[in-house]
Amino acid sequence: MIAGRIAAAVAAAAIAHQAPPFRTEARLVVVRATVRNARGEAVTGLDRAAFRVYENGRQQPISLFRADDVPVSIGLLVDNSGSMRDKRARVEAAAVAFAHASNPQDEMFVLNFADKPRIDVPMTTDSKRLEAGIARVDSIGGTALRDAVALAETYLADHASRDRRAIVVVTDGNDNASVVAPEQVRVEAQQKEIAIYAVGLLNDADAAKAHRARHDLDALADATGGLAYFPESLEAIDAVALDLAHQIRSQYTIGYTPRDQALDGTFRKIEVKVTSGDRLTVHTRAGYRATPRSGRD
Repeated sequence: MIAGRIAAAVAAAAIAHQAPPFRTEARLVVVRATVRNARGEAVTGLDRAAFRVYENGRQQPISLFRADDVPVSIGLLVDNSGSMRDKRARVEAAAVAFAHASNPQDEMFVLNFADKPRIDVPMTTDSKRLEAGIARVDSIGGTALRDAVALAETYLADHASRDRRAIVVVTDGNDNASVVAPEQVRVEAQQKEIAIYAVGLLNDADAAKAHRARHDLDALADATGGLAYFPESLEAIDAVALDLAHQIRSQYTIGYTPRDQALDGTFRKIEVKVTSGDRLTVHTRAGYRATPRSGRD
């Protein structure tokens, strides 16, 4: 019996001194790409061979490619500030049209914002609940656009069940009430793989404010792989809503394993190119920060 105990102790000591098993798992970076032609129309039907992906200027091997209409988790953010009072009815109708033109398996939530953002409809696939939440008549206060986007980013991270995630924000003015910094909003969207689409109704704003608002919305969309629309009139928002739904449904999903696997906190610039005889442009997020905060960047 003593011999048995000694043998067990020796075996346990041997196991304790063994080197722990080495496990590694390569990171996968996923980007969503929208391809448009010279007329701004979404281009579909391209295959994997048409795409080239670069990280910090170095071509990366594509290991994942999808070109089908994959369901999306979407945050629909509608400006409810005082200046929107005369526009809300038309905007609400366009927002409902957008929801109906989206993939039936998409899930959405509605966030109205003025001085403060507020989620009026939690994540749902119920179109009637969406319509009820979009319709509001108490437009009042300032425009806390960045605060609204920041709240939507957090909500998507906590509640989205789809891999693809997007924010659609409709506003008519310059942000004048947010406490969240622009850089924070952009970085969070890039890290959480959220594309931000914006519709700026800026025709009634004075030239200086309209210019600043357009710059901010363009920067936010460009950095995250979304698009910014600036309709020439309020009446044009209906066509914009339908085009936006089509653009989102026409995205390509591309994944690659970075040649540089270091999690050193540096920003990695992403560029996606299409090899085609046509004059095509590709929209995707500007890049990501290589941190260990999640299993997938």
